[in-house]
Amino acid sequence: MSGYPQNNASGYNYGAPPPAQPYGAPPNQPNPYGAQPPNQPNPYGAQPAPYGQAPHDPNKPAKNQPSAPYGGPGPAAAAPYAQPQPGYPAPGGSYGSPFASLVPSNFPPGTDPNVISTFQMADRDGSGFIDDLELQKALTTYRESFSLRTVHLLMYLFTNSNTRKIGPKEFTSVYYSLQSWRAIFEKNDRDRSGKIDASELREALMSLGFVVSPVVLDLLVSKFDKTGGRNKAIEYDNFIECCLTVKGLTEKFKEKDTAYMGSATFTYEAFMLTVLPFLIA
Repeated sequence: MSGYPQNNASGYNYGAPPPAQPYGAPPNQPNPYGAQPPNQPNPYGAQPAPYGQAPHDPNKPAKNQPSAPYGGPGPAAAAPYAQPQPGYPAPGGSYGSPFASLVPSNFPPGTDPNVISTFQMADRDGSGFIDDLELQKALTTYRESFSLRTVHLLMYLFTNSNTRKIGPKEFTSVYYSLQSWRAIFEKNDRDRSGKIDASELREALMSLGFVVSPVVLDLLVSKFDKTGGRNKAIEYDNFIECCLTVKGLTEKFKEKDTAYMGSATFTYEAFMLTVLPFLIA
């Protein structure tokens, strides 16, 4: 499965986010999808090389490998997509059932008391988890509200599961990340219209560490524009959904792009498990 071009001539690639960006990454759940069944037969026969390329042999040195698409050195020295923050563990890297049970968690040390009280008010039964409707209510303020689809994407990206429940640690990550994304949205909404257009969206994604091509940018604007106006633009709720989609798919692709070359090979099941959660959220 091909990602971005393997050379940097176009200038469009993942990019590395600014080190100071308080961006938050989804929590790392131990093997959230379950282990791949042993000796799983390939129903389509031997895995072909992507787009006619010879398969990579890890025991042989790569020949004529293009430069890393991130604009930096190879994997050993390349900057991560998002600098980890306290309470923001790195995402997991396994595939399997996205309906694995969510592991109980606690609030990270130093969590804002307001965040704790907001979660506790939503967790009416004291179970240590809140569901999608409770999370939607907890995140609704006088300034903003979120659709259930956006809430479901938040829960999926920050729990690495589709169980539709979220614990204290994950809720804290969601809360702080939304604050960061709100600041990014307002910074790029230069005319204070409550919407951002394609060029403003491109700048917002770049500040999050994601550099997309004009074609991808047009697709994103077309997908997440719900205004119905003549000039396409994205409101805040849909901006969050857009960011979650780009972030989630990029991180899943990056798990397979271990050489930072801008291309990756997926099995059929891994591809389906990568894409479908974003469609059924």
